[in-house]
Amino acid sequence: MKSDKKFKRQCCSCRQIKEKNELVRITKEAKTDSLFVNTENKVHGRSVYICKNIECLEKALKKKKIESSLKAVLPENIKQELYTVLTS
Repeated sequence: MKSDKKFKRQCCSCRQIKEKNELVRITKEAKTDSLFVNTENKVHGRSVYICKNIECLEKALKKKKIESSLKAVLPENIKQELYTVLTS
């Protein structure tokens, strides 16, 4: 019997539960502690998900929800990459 299990994750900003492909994943790599936008979901590590809309991103950045979830400071280049991913 085949399972129709959908992978669901929660947005760190609005707290809505959505399917994994509807969210953007930001990952802190386990070995190097480097942060990046994980669009291919290939790298393992501590991750946080955010909705694909600018309002959620701005709210998360303002309240530092991404940084507290990842336990790391979010560099400016990652913020710019997030804006680029969400506006494309």
